[in-house]
Amino acid sequence: MHRFSQVDVFSDEPHRGNPVAVVHAAEDLDEGQMSSFARWTNLSETTFLLPPTQLGADYRVRIFTPTVELPFAGHPTLGSAHAWLEAGGEPRAADELVQECAAGLVRVRRGERLELAAPPLLRSGAVGKAEVTRIAAALRLEPGQLVDAAWVDNGPGWLGLLLDSAQTVLALDPDWAALAGRDVGVLGPYPDREQGRVGAQVEVRAFCAGKGMSEDPVTGSLNAGLAQWLTADGRLPARYVAAQGTALGRAGRVHVRREEDQVWVGGATRTVVRGEVDLSR
Repeated sequence: MHRFSQVDVFSDEPHRGNPVAVVHAAEDLDEGQMSSFARWTNLSETTFLLPPTQLGADYRVRIFTPTVELPFAGHPTLGSAHAWLEAGGEPRAADELVQECAAGLVRVRRGERLELAAPPLLRSGAVGKAEVTRIAAALRLEPGQLVDAAWVDNGPGWLGLLLDSAQTVLALDPDWAALAGRDVGVLGPYPDREQGRVGAQVEVRAFCAGKGMSEDPVTGSLNAGLAQWLTADGRLPARYVAAQGTALGRAGRVHVRREEDQVWVGGATRTVVRGEVDLSR
């Protein structure tokens, strides 16, 4: 039997963020058992906590979707850090812990909320014209609604689109067959008059056709990549809040801030399920 936690991430409202399943002390499990359990939970991600293997790490995590293992993902990082601390984990530093994952070491700060240091982009810069045209058609975008596009891949493979408005983002109805094989994140700004009501400056959606999923409710890795792209050139401020999950009935709020060249992505974390799980064969 293994200790088990299910953590809701990125929402102050109970059960309206993005849940992650966390299996503790998973060093006796092989990859097949991990993958099988992730398929069974059917959440966007399931993580497994392990002893670290790299100098400076407090713990190691493996991150699985129902179909693939990811080198890095945002809400599983924050949810796993929350579960590790709640289970009695003691980081080397009082105000920060270091997670080891396939993408390397990721810093997580403790404060008003947990926040992760966005890892470097593995792929950035302009997207080819043919690819932009294909994605725009798959999202059924009208002329003028697409402002810009860039690679914002920090592990999961994200292609980012800046749209003209939050309203356009919320109205998207993708052609999933045409989107197949690509993970696309979209962001659009709210008018100044609506930002106070919404509690956010932008609306984000994450379409995960490349991972055999549809839409992810609230996505830390995508928000990290979008922030690295759009705060660097001043199109987003150094501090802002992104709403995500609205189209799915969620209330995700991702808190983003840039300190010089480092982007930090944070949000609320809350354990909603505690218990044990039997992963024996």
